[in-house]
Amino acid sequence: MVGGRLGDDINAPDSLEKADLREAYERGRRDERGRRKRHPVGMTFTFAAALVGVVILALALVNGSFGRAGEVIDQQLTIAKPMASQAASDAGDQLRDAAGKARTKVANAS
Repeated sequence: MVGGRLGDDINAPDSLEKADLREAYERGRRDERGRRKRHPVGMTFTFAAALVGVVILALALVNGSFGRAGEVIDQQLTIAKPMASQAASDAGDQLRDAAGKARTKVANAS
């Protein structure tokens, strides 16, 4: 090689091997990632279930047993049920109102 450094020709195969090795590594990572594709909804449910498990374990630790932890959860759910049903009812009413407004808007536009 004219104007090059002495020894450049010796390092050229190493750089090619490193580039080939890196490309093969990245290709393998892509292939494996494609094979183990996770669904976001499934992962959300998995994390929610894990969170519920951690809360139950914490309540069992604080209350001394799983039985008392279950009683605490039941009491809290009894308190939360009326609020949840009212919130669901309000959401249903708002959805019905929004649908009615949309239908009126479409009818007036036609």
